[in-house]
Amino acid sequence: MTDPAPLLAVERLGVRLGGREVLSNVSLAVRTAEIVTLVGPNGAGKSTLVRAALGLIAPASGDVTRRPGLRIGYMPQHMAIEPTMPLTVRRFLSLTRAVPAARATAVLAECGVADTIERPVEALSGGQWRRVQLARALLGDPALLVLDEPMQGIDVTGQRAMYGLIAELRARRGIGILMVSHDLHLVMAATDHVVCLNRHICCEGHPESVAQHPEFLALFGPQDADAFALYRHAHDHEHDAEGHVVPVTDHAHIHGRTHHHG
Repeated sequence: MTDPAPLLAVERLGVRLGGREVLSNVSLAVRTAEIVTLVGPNGAGKSTLVRAALGLIAPASGDVTRRPGLRIGYMPQHMAIEPTMPLTVRRFLSLTRAVPAARATAVLAECGVADTIERPVEALSGGQWRRVQLARALLGDPALLVLDEPMQGIDVTGQRAMYGLIAELRARRGIGILMVSHDLHLVMAATDHVVCLNRHICCEGHPESVAQHPEFLALFGPQDADAFALYRHAHDHEHDAEGHVVPVTDHAHIHGRTHHHG
């Protein structure tokens, strides 16, 4: 059976900013129900690659192909909200288009923060705010979800919960996910395919193989083997946006969810 065309394909991409080459000969693809994660040091070009893939900046060379009619949900690394502007979560979700209250409540519930809908955004914790932004990215029922540093401003316990939520969204919705992260110890066990970037692709593949690759080790050093187990163990609870333990009644979509290779 022929592998279906990817949702997004980047081929031999090069990007120059301010006369300086920031990406060279980068290729990757994201397919349906696949989580691809970009890792790399600061300044490696991860966010630049994402913006080029989304068509937000023009590449100097190479090609970006998106499946015709592809709906994309994008969660940027930073989203500045004027703190003096009174803005509830409900209004935030409707900033660019009107969103019915029932729809807003549904996506917030899917992200575990339904109770925030009438709260001011400035009163949210870091974990709640990132989940609200994730809910916003889901409003258009995307086939591809692009998440730039989704763990920004979240503590380690909240990060584990957020990675669990992202994996659940993939399993439930069957969407492809392109994610940028520097949280190596957690992300390596929460993705299908890792691309290690440092202005070019240093190495890529399944998490375990990348973690042992000489170029990865040169950048980041050895990775704790226990990190891979953090997300894989069978468990009967999860964590909410604040990291509090909550029971799980349906485990079918939880156990083994980090390895989905079609």
